[in-house]
Amino acid sequence: MGQSLWICGFKDHRSRRGAPRLAAGLLSAALLALPVHAQEAAAKPDELRYLLGLRVSSGPEYPGSRRQEQGLTPLWALHWGRWRITTAGTGAMMGFGSEAASPGPGASRDWLQGEHWKLGLGLRIDSGRDSDQAEITRGLPDVPRTLRGRLNLQVELNPKWTLSASLSPDLLNRRGGTELSVDFGRSLYRSRHASLTLGLGLSASDRRHLQSYFGVPEGSEAAQRLGRHYEPGSGLTSAYVNLSYMQALTPRWVLVASWSEGRLLDAAAASPFVETTRQRSASIGLAYRN
Repeated sequence: MGQSLWICGFKDHRSRRGAPRLAAGLLSAALLALPVHAQEAAAKPDELRYLLGLRVSSGPEYPGSRRQEQGLTPLWALHWGRWRITTAGTGAMMGFGSEAASPGPGASRDWLQGEHWKLGLGLRIDSGRDSDQAEITRGLPDVPRTLRGRLNLQVELNPKWTLSASLSPDLLNRRGGTELSVDFGRSLYRSRHASLTLGLGLSASDRRHLQSYFGVPEGSEAAQRLGRHYEPGSGLTSAYVNLSYMQALTPRWVLVASWSEGRLLDAAAASPFVETTRQRSASIGLAYRN
């Protein structure tokens, strides 16, 4: 959860004192524009489409931290033919499906497709971990930045439910390991101008990934400070539920807001530097699309 710098955006955002004020400003603008009804302009198959915006977010300093950080991050996306490059959360804004079952951040394209399913391939940059950025992780080995692949399957179970499964290995073998996630998306409300989606998800990781992000090597500075070392095996990493709302304010301007509540599980939850298994995050963003 939350350890990636995506190929199309920045996860390592800087905390900003003005972030809450900007969030209030975005929300005010959205409320003023709610009476405006808009329909997304139709795009030609080979037309270059783009999206640019900003998002204010709040989330854990690192997986397992009690401390919440607020920050400002860019939203952007490109779409040409079957190719997409997106930041987290912009897939739905560009019309690639609900956030719970989107192809995910990074560079991606559809590979195979049926009437109610599609199989896609993708790449993203995993920023790893700089252990000195948080007090509780100091003394742990850094995790190098790497390139991840992604194999993503989406299945439309019925008009309201969508299943998405994603497998993401470390292609450069830099201790990133392999991640697996399964998500169910439920459409709670949908109109020509707005949508509200519920997402339910479960993630798992192999032994290499969990040891890199939740392990404490024997003899390390962190092991001495925490009083023990820790070598997790493979298993479940987290479970989460999220709500995402999208509103077309005009044919070009789109508001998006999300809330997520999660829990670290099993080997991840048992790590000695995990302060809390509860993981809560929220964001609001405004973007322009051509």
